Amino acid sequence: MSWFESFILGLVQGLTEFLPISSSAHLRLTAAFAGWHDPGAAFTAITQIGTETAVLIYFRKDIARIVSAWFRSLTNKAMRSDHDAQMGWLVIVGSIPIGVLGVTLKDQIEGPFRDLRITATTLIVMGVVLGIADRLAARDEIGGRHRAMRKRKTLRDLGVKDGLIYGVCQAMALIPGVSRSGATISGGLFMGYTREAAARYSFLLAIPAVLASGVFELKDASESGHVSWGPTIFATVIAFAVGYAVIAWFMKFITTKSFMPFVIYRIALGILLIVLVSAGVLSPHAGESAG
Repeated sequence: MSWFESFILGLVQGLTEFLPISSSAHLRLTAAFAGWHDPGAAFTAITQIGTETAVLIYFRKDIARIVSAWFRSLTNKAMRSDHDAQMGWLVIVGSIPIGVLGVTLKDQIEGPFRDLRITATTLIVMGVVLGIADRLAARDEIGGRHRAMRKRKTLRDLGVKDGLIYGVCQAMALIPGVSRSGATISGGLFMGYTREAAARYSFLLAIPAVLASGVFELKDASESGHVSWGPTIFATVIAFAVGYAVIAWFMKFITTKSFMPFVIYRIALGILLIVLVSAGVLSPHAGESAG
């Protein structure tokens, strides 16, 4: 991988990781359109350490509060009813599905699931799902002629059942094109959470899974010796810087705007991809000949 490729891919990772449009799909498509080798699941996982570092810094106060309360709850029974301590447990519970499926489906994730036809399909399907969820949220917030406004849930209403559903939604993002934030935010909106609550928990829930995946891939990459470390680290730093800016923008955006721009973009990109693959302009396995 060249330094130019690593810069572009790090930029793409940072721009798309926190938006509901699938960073793994965009890394895959960027390589396909540019005629580069597919950066692969390992590159994606390692560069996500950069974007998750941005999450750790942006939500540092929330995270410090949750971690502190969680540790205190281990020895202090009175703390177990504390909201922040419970959030710590819910993040752990919500991380179980992606941990189990990530290990059991590792070969499929790094192989068949990276087919561009699958990516195109998931872009469209999950775009429609996000659109429906967003419309339901909007109807609750503004009401209507025959519908009263409905108060939506905040993270203080989060329980084990909802936490597990969030976790299953996150696990779906192992397939390129689904989008981790897109799936979890959609799940949150369907369960009745506000846009801000759904997005905030989506980012917090991703921390254990993404960091664990990144460390796991780092170990594998170190043993295999197939990773260009200089460009990969460079891409990770770029992803961190750009990702932090995107989080700050996105959290402000969703307080007043809907997810419809992302819905339209996903569906349009998915349709374009199907057309290009069907016309033979792109191979469904473009760029996969090397790691």
